Amino acid sequence: MGRTNPTYRRYLQHQREGWSEFRRALRFESKQDFDAVLEYAERYADAAGYLNRADPETAMVLSMLVGLEAERRALAERLATLEEDVAADR
Repeated sequence: MGRTNPTYRRYLQHQREGWSEFRRALRFESKQDFDAVLEYAERYADAAGYLNRADPETAMVLSMLVGLEAERRALAERLATLEEDVAADR
């Protein structure tokens, strides 16, 4: 017996196609941002696909949030390091 739900990666592809007109209307810089957010959903596809939920949209949004939080944390750590370097130079 196979799965009753489509694969999560197939769901992501369908979502990307469904949002293509929205993406097309964005300015160049915003298109890059849009693609980056969707890439977070793809980065965590293994974890989201493991759920095999009937509502993959929740897993997609959570994957995007996890990716954005990871980026925010990395930037905060980098900023703290730079602030320490500046304080040490004084």
